[in-house]
Amino acid sequence: MQNKKIAFITLGCKLNYAETSTYERKLAAEGFEAVSWNKGADIFLVNTCSVTEHSDKKSRNIIRKLHRLSPEAPIFVTGCYAQLKKEEIERIEGVRRVFGADEKGLVVPYITDFIKGTDNCSRQNGTFFPAYSSGERTRSFLKVQDGCDYKCAYCTVPYARGESRNIPISQIIPQAEAIAADGIKEIVLTGVNTGDFGRSTGESFFDLIKKLNEVEGIERYRISSIEPNLLTDEMIDWITSGTKFLPHYHIPLQSGSDRILKEMGRRYDTRTFADKIRYIRERSEMPGGAKVFFGVDVIVGFPGETDSLFMETYEFLKNVVKPAFIHIFPYSPRKGTPAAIRKDQVQDCIKTKRVQMLEELSAELHADFIKANEGVKENVLFESTDRNGMMEGYTGNYIRVSRPYDPQMIGRITEVTL
Repeated sequence: MQNKKIAFITLGCKLNYAETSTYERKLAAEGFEAVSWNKGADIFLVNTCSVTEHSDKKSRNIIRKLHRLSPEAPIFVTGCYAQLKKEEIERIEGVRRVFGADEKGLVVPYITDFIKGTDNCSRQNGTFFPAYSSGERTRSFLKVQDGCDYKCAYCTVPYARGESRNIPISQIIPQAEAIAADGIKEIVLTGVNTGDFGRSTGESFFDLIKKLNEVEGIERYRISSIEPNLLTDEMIDWITSGTKFLPHYHIPLQSGSDRILKEMGRRYDTRTFADKIRYIRERSEMPGGAKVFFGVDVIVGFPGETDSLFMETYEFLKNVVKPAFIHIFPYSPRKGTPAAIRKDQVQDCIKTKRVQMLEELSAELHADFIKANEGVKENVLFESTDRNGMMEGYTGNYIRVSRPYDPQMIGRITEVTL
């Protein structure tokens, strides 16, 4: 096969990033050369996102832009938008084939066969596509789970990604070992509902992290996101007992109002959430030591969210949770979800104001978190990028640290005083 240039475009989450990186490795083994999309290519592969209407629009725009850039190059599309609106994408000029959620494993063989002039790939349903990211010297995102069974009132992800599923631990450990063999020191576990691991194999997420902790060469693990109802006290006790898992928790909250949480279909209330945060802090933090990093997701403007209900969220974040960072999402109606057909939609201008309030609160809380860690000794894993003579890395509790670039320190864990 003649060497072909292929460009990869990834939109959305780190799970997409891990999958795209896996496509790139596999196609490189088939003789394809990865190039930057803006320089043109023989083939384009777009991994799309559909978390909001804006995400759909962004996906459409990039596909059209690629076609204008290289009109003769076929465009292959996968990802959540590809699953939810396949026919819509197929109508876009330049698109050769769209791969849904259950066809991710067909992407590489189909593109290879396409170049060879054959098309022998049959459809496979409900498969799990193993993936991890590569190309960085310090960190890899390892996909351990896919799909979601929760079906919250606002979310299309269960329809885009399918049911919760995973491969067994015995197949994940070799992937972690391969990551370690590349000299990577840190793994971030990722999935759609990561803590739900084991649904299709009769195992548990706790089983998984205990086995991963034994992999030689990997020195640090982070959990990309975990639902509060799936983060057990037993798991917290084990993590804080001196394992490779870091004091860095990303826990979706979505609302600080019990009424809104119930209407969203979430599986916890504010008391449960607050108790979980408090327990982690009690188990993890020592006087004069590093503080635990908490990142939380919050949706503003869910249907029926009045000013007073929003302020319940604001006060809960400010006075109870006190996270180091807030990921803020204005509610976006998604066709096919129960929330989208409600009559009590919140005006966009109100959502914008609430987003701004939480952004300001997030900045204030992050500054407090940084100040609380001043003078603490922490381990930093420095990354390879040279930014105007400086390099950056993250502490275990996810504080970004900068210092003059030193190639000898790249990929090494170094103790610093914050």
